[in-house]
Amino acid sequence: MAKSAVVVGAGVAGVATALGLRRAGWKVTVLERRREAERYGAAFGIHPTAQAALERLGAGEHFHAGAVPYRGARIRRPDGTVLASLPLERIERKAGRPELLVSRPRLLDALFEALDRAGDVALEFGRTASDVRALRERHDLVVGADGIGSAVRRECFGERSRQRRVGTVAWIGIADFESPVHGETWGAGRFFGLTPIEPGRTNWYATASGVTAPEELRELFAGWHDPIPRILSRTDPDTWLRYEMRHLHPALPSFVAAGDRTRGGVALVGDAAHAMTPNLGQGACTALLDAEALARACATADVPAALPTALRAYDRERRRAAQRVAFGSRTLHRFMATRHPGLRNSLVRLLP
Repeated sequence: MAKSAVVVGAGVAGVATALGLRRAGWKVTVLERRREAERYGAAFGIHPTAQAALERLGAGEHFHAGAVPYRGARIRRPDGTVLASLPLERIERKAGRPELLVSRPRLLDALFEALDRAGDVALEFGRTASDVRALRERHDLVVGADGIGSAVRRECFGERSRQRRVGTVAWIGIADFESPVHGETWGAGRFFGLTPIEPGRTNWYATASGVTAPEELRELFAGWHDPIPRILSRTDPDTWLRYEMRHLHPALPSFVAAGDRTRGGVALVGDAAHAMTPNLGQGACTALLDAEALARACATADVPAALPTALRAYDRERRRAAQRVAFGSRTLHRFMATRHPGLRNSLVRLLP
């Protein structure tokens, strides 16, 4: 009898998990509350380890066709003075391949294309997971890939760990010209980032506190080095995305709940398990690593007898690693967003 899984959420974590489980021989259903796959979003940085996970999932070829390398990025002061280099060259030397940047829609396209090739996956859009208990009764495995406000997490793991604001507003957009510089510029209580995304276009992101309108953002960064003011003046504000930065706190004591003969097991992946601030640029990477690790752990598990052991193996592999990244990202946010940048800048200059 085919092992049955239901994946709640059709974002990066959910589609990657569905793909991995299907390739491992599971019968998979994906439930997504939206009517169609979301096409919003700017660039994701994909670390070499996550690239390898995509390749093991069978989505590598399509992904690489839409990705661009990230090299030569610097940390600057608002006047343009270089403080340090991002460690991209060190990553490339160690891994033998560069960090890659890809737009969220292109990454999802790569995953959906691979899912289509895997075949026989039920994609049900416009479906909410209103009764997680019923899902557990009908399936061997329920995967919560439903984001920071996860209904699966709330139902199966309680509400102690939940989304919390960090007090900073983030804006992201894409400009239709190539920036001559890439990296991040750190000011007092705010910062601005520029990355490639595809030929002829630049991905940008900005964070600050209390900014509610595009004109306020333009004014806040008006005196910063070129091309930051140009980027903001030449990007249509109607295409900008604004969101309040949140993270999951406190950290969960487990990403899994074992099943039994009457109800299936539960596993959390991606933001449902460890939503983090975007400062390290590792949200998509950790989601992909979660998906591949869960599929690998469950590939040969007999259900229901061996599934608890497989889920515990997934939890051991991913929970501490993902939570370290989340903690590091939150710590870096505090460091980057300080309103007293003198000491911070001096410390950054000491980086190798």
